[in-house]
Amino acid sequence: MANKDAKGTQQQEKVIESVSKTEQFYNENKKLIWGCLIGIVVIGLAILGYRKFIYEPKAAEAAAQMFPAENSFINGEFQLALDGDGNNMGLRDIISEYGNKAGKAVYLYAGLSALNLQQYDEAIKYLKKYKAKDNIMTARALMAIGDSYEGLGDTANALAYWDKSTKVDEEMLFNASTLIKMGITYEEQGQPEKALACYKKIEDKYPQSIEGYDIAKYITRIETAR
Repeated sequence: MANKDAKGTQQQEKVIESVSKTEQFYNENKKLIWGCLIGIVVIGLAILGYRKFIYEPKAAEAAAQMFPAENSFINGEFQLALDGDGNNMGLRDIISEYGNKAGKAVYLYAGLSALNLQQYDEAIKYLKKYKAKDNIMTARALMAIGDSYEGLGDTANALAYWDKSTKVDEEMLFNASTLIKMGITYEEQGQPEKALACYKKIEDKYPQSIEGYDIAKYITRIETAR
């Protein structure tokens, strides 16, 4: 019984000692502790205030500006989409003014518009900023970057980005159109074996694609020339 009482007393002493140390630490550092807590609250309120009173209104404004530019893009009016019409902002100005507050698609529309206008450097700049949420759009953007490099005569980068595009999701049927471009480009570069690998992949993985129906003649051409 005495041992139990002794152990109980020791435990109480440890608790009292621990509480005492905690109080001592608080008393010695209470200005710092309260300063940190107040700082956290102020930062939290600042973030909420920024989002509510600055970011969200800007995002709504950007979305309103995007509507006519997006329509121009859909209608194939790529110069109008990029530059606007004097009353409505174009994609260039929307990006300059709002950045990604206009939505991630603003970079895709701008990049594809520039690509269609053969403004390849600008297309690459915008498309590399585009971050898609799904595999299809990721692959499309990478393919467009490859097309832009091809327009600049940079075959190595064109092939590299086309290859990346086909590897985003190998189940996507439109990979066949990218592989056919790669194969033709490899042939033009005097690399028939790499071209044949592209054509064989279409034959094996995408026989139901448009490219797949005619792929045998591409394969035969290279194998006959060996």
